[in-house]
Order: sequence, then structure tokens, then C-alpha cells
Amino acid sequence: MTFNYASVASGSCGNCHYVGSDGGSILIDAGLSGKRIENNLQSIGKDIKDVMAIFITHEHVDHIKGAGILSRRYDIPIYANEKTWISMKDKMGKMSENNVRLFENEKGVGIGDFRVKPFKIHHDAADPVGYSICSGDKKISIATDTGHICQDMKKELHGSSLVVLESNHDVEMLKMGSYPYHLKRRILSQSGHLSNDDAAMFCVELAKEGVENILLAHLSRENNFPELAYQTAIGTLKMNGLDESVNIRVLKRQEASPVHSI
Repeated sequence: MTFNYASVASGSCGNCHYVGSDGGSILIDAGLSGKRIENNLQSIGKDIKDVMAIFITHEHVDHIKGAGILSRRYDIPIYANEKTWISMKDKMGKMSENNVRLFENEKGVGIGDFRVKPFKIHHDAADPVGYSICSGDKKISIATDTGHICQDMKKELHGSSLVVLESNHDVEMLKMGSYPYHLKRRILSQSGHLSNDDAAMFCVELAKEGVENILLAHLSRENNFPELAYQTAIGTLKMNGLDESVNIRVLKRQEASPVHSI
């Protein structure tokens, strides 16, 4: 059985992740226009009509922008926890009650070939989550929009075949940049976004745990650039003698990634 991941887009302007198998596919977030999500999926040979569900991490617009229109157009259920749904429902447009699916954090949801488990992350939203998606003995995990990685998150991410990990900003670029002070404080806080340095250090831990594929995600357009995120991660892995044990890639902000099969 195939088990695939692709980024539909990942960055401050919109986020959407594709996870697929022989039995269908799901999206984690839909933070682009519905049309762009359709087009980006088509660019990697995937069809929105095969999507069985959209799982939402949190209610910020760069994670939900296209969810409502895709749900209405293709009759796709949207999964979220209760606090997130309450915070996002007014932004979704008219929704079929049958397509609103609420879950409890830490409890898995079975759909198609997948077991999808939401777990708590640390971001300034109502009740944000990351996801681990299991199919057979393989696991893909997605952890973005988190100010730090706690022990409970580490337990969820360990054992993954592929991890999508936030590497949002370079701290010095952020401090010296044009953002207002209050926004800089928010991003740097424990409920903000993960820096390149923090992501790189966690890459070391993941590599030691046997994770073979790490995809750096949600890069800031203003306070980061792909080569810097990559070099920070690979340099830290090299200093720990681990650069040859893990495949590091950086996801693009506007374009779909290649399909990764595990």
C-alpha cells in the first residue's frame, strides 16, 4: 500500500498539506483559495475529488481560507476540535451540518486507510493542534505554528517516517526587520512560531530517534529564506554527526512539493 505526503503550499500566506494512500486522501488545513488548492493538487497529479476530509489545525486565515468553499463544492467533511470550530465558523460561509465533524484532542479519528490523531501544540489560537497520521506501520506527523516543542509533542512526533516541522524565522532577521514590536514579541513567544535554530535542534533529536525525512515548513516571507533555514538545519545536524542520516527538504511557500512516498 502506498502512503504519500505532499505540501500543497506552506508559508505565512497559506498552508495546506496532502496525505494520500490507495484508498483516498485527506488535507491538513486549506489556507489558500479553493481554486489554488485544486490547481496545486493537479500540478502533482492529485485530484481534489479524492479528498475524503479536511482536518484543521487552528482558525487563522492562512489555514482555513479555502476550507468552506471546498467543503461546499465537493461535499467534504471538515474536522476540528470544538474551540477551533467556534472560532472559525463565522469565516466558513454556509456549511452543511453533516460536514461539520468535531473531535477531542488526543483521540484518533479513523477515515479510509488512516488513523488521524490530533495533539496539542503551542500557538496563540483557540485550541491549536498538530496531527499524526498513521497508515499500517507508517506515520506522518505535521507540527507547525508552535512557539516551542514540549515533551508531549515529542512523544507524538517520535516514531514518524516523515515529519513536517515549522522553521518559521531567523531570530536576527526578525529582530532587525520591519515588523512592529508587538508582532515581534508574539512571534518570539512560547506561543508564537518556531525559529530556524529551535527547529534545527529538534531535527537533531528527531534524527537520533530514527526519523529519516524532515520537511521544513511555514517559512516567513519577511524573516527567513529557504537556503538559510536549510543551512541552519543541516549545519546543526552535521555538528552532531547526523547530516547523512536524515533527508532535509524545505517546502515552498506558493508551490506544491514533490510527492514523498514512505
